Amino acid sequence: MEPFPPLWPSTYDRRHSGVKGLAESRGLRGLGCGANVSTRERRRGRCRTGSQEVAIDAHQLTDVVTHHGEGICWDPVAARLRLVDVFAGDLLTLGKGNSNGNGNGNGDVASRWHVGAVVGAWRPRTGGGVVVAVDAGFRLLDATGRVEWASSAVLGPGLRWNDGGCDRDGRFWCGSMDVEARAGRGTLWRLDPDREVAPTLTHLTVPNGLVWSVDGSRAFHVDTPRGTVDVLAHDRGAGTLSGRRPLARVSGGHPDGMALDADGGLWVALWGGAAVHRYAADGRLTAVVEVDAVQVSSCSFGGPGDTRLYVTTSRQGLGETEDPRAGAVFVVDVGVEGAPVATCGS
Repeated sequence: MEPFPPLWPSTYDRRHSGVKGLAESRGLRGLGCGANVSTRERRRGRCRTGSQEVAIDAHQLTDVVTHHGEGICWDPVAARLRLVDVFAGDLLTLGKGNSNGNGNGNGDVASRWHVGAVVGAWRPRTGGGVVVAVDAGFRLLDATGRVEWASSAVLGPGLRWNDGGCDRDGRFWCGSMDVEARAGRGTLWRLDPDREVAPTLTHLTVPNGLVWSVDGSRAFHVDTPRGTVDVLAHDRGAGTLSGRRPLARVSGGHPDGMALDADGGLWVALWGGAAVHRYAADGRLTAVVEVDAVQVSSCSFGGPGDTRLYVTTSRQGLGETEDPRAGAVFVVDVGVEGAPVATCGS
């Protein structure tokens, strides 16, 4: 595979902040659409051809609260939504009003913990607190944000953490990538409940959305440049993944973060696509959530039995006046319950 254009935040983005130049250089112009479709229509996801999927609109829940929002997930112990602001090194917790879907859109952030220079992902711990992939290693924080344990550095120079998730056996997995998104430099790492750290999958490029089936036998993973959502067999005893194969081919944007619903559907954030797509277990596109921000980065259901999907967006690489809602959190009731949240047993 040729080196993938740096669609994800890197030093490239910090050097090139003009949205027009970024859109052209990254191939976002007219993604999945004809040349005559307006920018507004592309952003609102109106360019679809003859398919019968359901289209629904998300509404803005918060003010712009992040620069590069990612990794949104429900914390079942705290009963709150949390997300990361990657290059700020912050873990944000939304207030109870927003977490319950009743936020007034006024930026109700209950807390913002600064956990490091760059934070890629987080997940809730089974007994309370969180695990974070931050800087070059992993850290376990208690319910107050105090560091209980930190791994040794596992990432070398020129690498950073990206997206991650937990399996059904208490392991936390997180992908690393080259800061310039060079092909094949990414790795999927595993933090076991006994706090041992090991690499699992190698030769990735931009490892992103990662969720497990409710029975834990399968993992669904995105390596963004492939343009697919892939499924892998999971050996629950050994904590290994194998037999990668594509489940769904994504169009209209670049697949990023992902969430699982109780019916086995996969909700995939589309970076550059202003949307979230739902794919059924057989790979069919069955629903499109339209988001009023181009760079849609992650999504999560809001709690046990909750039918509301929460969506993060990013301002990375945008000018101050471009895409004014980018960096906000959005929400939509999708009419299907989320799958139970898997937690970290460390």
